[in-house]
Amino acid sequence: MKYIEEEQCDISDLIKELKRGKTIVYPTETCYGLGCDATNQKAVDQLFAIKERQQGKTMLVLMADIAMAKEYVIWNPLLDQLAQMYWPGPLTVVASVHADTALAKGIIHETETIAFRVTSHPLAHELVATLGVPLVSSSANIASLDSPYDVDDIKSMFAGKEHQPDILIDAGTLSHKAPSTIVRVDPDHISILRQGELIIAEDVGLV
Repeated sequence: MKYIEEEQCDISDLIKELKRGKTIVYPTETCYGLGCDATNQKAVDQLFAIKERQQGKTMLVLMADIAMAKEYVIWNPLLDQLAQMYWPGPLTVVASVHADTALAKGIIHETETIAFRVTSHPLAHELVATLGVPLVSSSANIASLDSPYDVDDIKSMFAGKEHQPDILIDAGTLSHKAPSTIVRVDPDHISILRQGELIIAEDVGLV
């Protein structure tokens, strides 16, 4: 695993590595994320191996903005209202995808939905915007362990493991925040699947 200080990051070099199928650990507005090009099947398969994650349990992705999301997701007025109210930020949405998207297996659920958000973290946003396709953003932990907020915890977690991330971006210790809130958006209804960092109350008129 290669270590890079956040202030020493060269985005163009990181994008080259992502396009080559490399996996990276990077800071987000919640915890450290583990990611790769979400359209690269080999890289996504490697993330499953790194996390020791069971097949069939899909991973969420970051979108650069609403325009990118619309390339993959079937948009509707409720989704647009949520996006305008809460993005960028720690809100993950589960919604139906367009048929024949370029996303890898492991991103699209068997229900033909994906989980995605528009991040508010400057570095994470720059990565996905420059990459030009969705960036996987699973928490950077082995499946049975807690989400990491400190690079030393990440190093210890993967020490001696056969499968490790290729690159770790060291942003120090992140503020300990809850995971993103997850909602499912259907054409006429929004369901809260997990109440996380962002509190969505029923009185907003969306749920």
